[in-house]
Amino acid sequence: MNKLVTLADAVASIPSGSHVSLSGFAITRCNMAFAREVIRQEIKRLTISQCVGAMDVDLLVGAGAVERMIYGGGSLDRFGRLAWVNRGIEDGTLIAEEYSSLSIAFRYLAGSLGLPFIPIRSLAASDLMKRLQEQDASQIATITDPFTGDQWLALKPLLPNVSVVQVQVADEEGNAWILGPRWDNTEQVRASKRAIVIAEEIVSTEVIRREPERTVIPGLLVSHVVHLPFAAHPTSVYRAYDYDAEQIEAYVEAQNTRESFRAYLDRYVYGVKDHWEYLERVGGTKRLSALRADPILGY
Repeated sequence: MNKLVTLADAVASIPSGSHVSLSGFAITRCNMAFAREVIRQEIKRLTISQCVGAMDVDLLVGAGAVERMIYGGGSLDRFGRLAWVNRGIEDGTLIAEEYSSLSIAFRYLAGSLGLPFIPIRSLAASDLMKRLQEQDASQIATITDPFTGDQWLALKPLLPNVSVVQVQVADEEGNAWILGPRWDNTEQVRASKRAIVIAEEIVSTEVIRREPERTVIPGLLVSHVVHLPFAAHPTSVYRAYDYDAEQIEAYVEAQNTRESFRAYLDRYVYGVKDHWEYLERVGGTKRLSALRADPILGY
């Protein structure tokens, strides 16, 4: 079944108020084109879950698309902090549930296995756990090991409405390869009701079947497939392209004030009609060619 659609159509399938999990990690394999399209379509009141908060969620928070965030810390790597996430927490405009990144991964794992809860050692006796208990004690409980009598922390599963995953390769049915680190992406997809795959390259199902062990996302879990080269720009995609330091620095500078951030959105989000105009705005073929990954190193 051919599930290829435009980015605009895939994003339009997500109603305001949805719980969306994102595949990115800091400034790597982030769902940047997806985030920009969400903002253009004025989708609001999202709950975003992410193992490690990244540039895509920070952009969404800054644009006012996110109501709640469930995450395990995060940053823009060497470029600094998630300024809009932190600001939202400080001024009360963002509801934030901060766990350890391991416990977020375990919550996705519980969801992927259909478990009602999952026991874990992480968080025990930590300030993170104290803060979570103060926010909403219903999210954390303890259980007794029936074999040893030991007390264990128990977490609820994470069950997103949709998981959005940036991948290197997919076919038209949604069978997808993630090259390099894939973190908790497999569990995210299996815990979600459905997935949207955004691929740098589309290949035939015949190519996918030649190496079935590389398919980490099966098409039966995927509702939409989007073919979109450089969809993670200005973040990186292993074996495809490096991060664009100049553009990330421009984003960081724009975080300083609400006015400068609005100007950034006007230039790179509202001021372009789609992803292709965005790529022209950031330098077009000449700029993007300079970011392509070294075939040996992969970045």
